[in-house]
Amino acid sequence: MNPFFKLIAHLFFVLVVTLGVGGCGFALKQPVETPFKSIYGNFTDQTPFGQALRKTIMAPGNVDLITDPRRMDQAQVILEVLHEQKDKIILGRTAAGTVNAYQLRLMIAFKLRTQDGTELIPETEIALFRDISFNETIVLSKEAEEQLLYRNMQTDIAEQMMRRVATAGKKWAAEQPIR
Repeated sequence: MNPFFKLIAHLFFVLVVTLGVGGCGFALKQPVETPFKSIYGNFTDQTPFGQALRKTIMAPGNVDLITDPRRMDQAQVILEVLHEQKDKIILGRTAAGTVNAYQLRLMIAFKLRTQDGTELIPETEIALFRDISFNETIVLSKEAEEQLLYRNMQTDIAEQMMRRVATAGKKWAAEQPIR
């Protein structure tokens, strides 16, 4: 085949794939936009979940995150993280009785309210579960994999929380009188 025609066929294929992917509605994940200009959060940056939540809240760039309790009255809404719970449950054992699988669990409860106490999101718990195989001969790599899974779960929960905050915020903004 002529190299020129081969190049044209390749370019045509790339064009068709690009238009097909764009035409089907595919888009890269965008940061969650909230109608709030400022959010008070009672969480700390000292935990991996707190860092993931801060990153998710700050991603759009138009939200002021307040974590100082003395400045709480400056926030439009208050996001309260009520508790975070990690669990590691045995899923399976070998015939010899050694563990060969675990289930990692992460549960986080939160609520969202306005300054006047109106609950926009009542106490809600988000729970994620991940299964992980285990092998005694590669303990260090399995521990690293476990930490990576927990970090991914924390990021997923932070993103889910912000999607819920954005949805509640849009409903709240629609109910506010026009000034």
